Amino acid sequence: MKKVFLPILTLFILMFAAEQTNAQTPYRTAIGLGIDLGDGQTLFGPQIKHSFGGNNAGNAQVLFGDHITVLGADYSYNERISGTDGLSWYVGVGPQLSFIDHGKWHGDWDDDDHWKEGDTHTDFAIRPAVGLEYRIPSTPLAMHFDWKPWWNLSHGSRFDASRFSLGFKFVLK
Repeated sequence: MKKVFLPILTLFILMFAAEQTNAQTPYRTAIGLGIDLGDGQTLFGPQIKHSFGGNNAGNAQVLFGDHITVLGADYSYNERISGTDGLSWYVGVGPQLSFIDHGKWHGDWDDDDHWKEGDTHTDFAIRPAVGLEYRIPSTPLAMHFDWKPWWNLSHGSRFDASRFSLGFKFVLK
């Protein structure tokens, strides 16, 4: 677990140390609830998004499901939609680690026969994302919806295009 904790801690330190100039996200930092859904089980957990300035932002999340824990970090390019108040689009990508306990997990993402009852493993995936984000004017609330396919690169590479993400955030600053 130490091997996972140190990179995540470093990411959060870098996010808060970055200076913001001319941000295209309608806030600097927001925290909230992320929901990953689609084909397979639905995952829930905390997330944080931080603008590094300009069009650049980072998002980190820890998601939980039935005997699965997912750690992810994404870079996104954000652009406000002109003529709107608080609406922006973004495109991004990031790595993800999934810690799975096959001894207890009965999800429908893997049907491979070579895993035995009780096996646990870690999957590595790349998650591209395309979506919309809306900050409610005059409030500290924001939300997003995106298409976020799951491209697993380990334990039998597979691409699942039927995954989406919802997020509800409280804007800190």
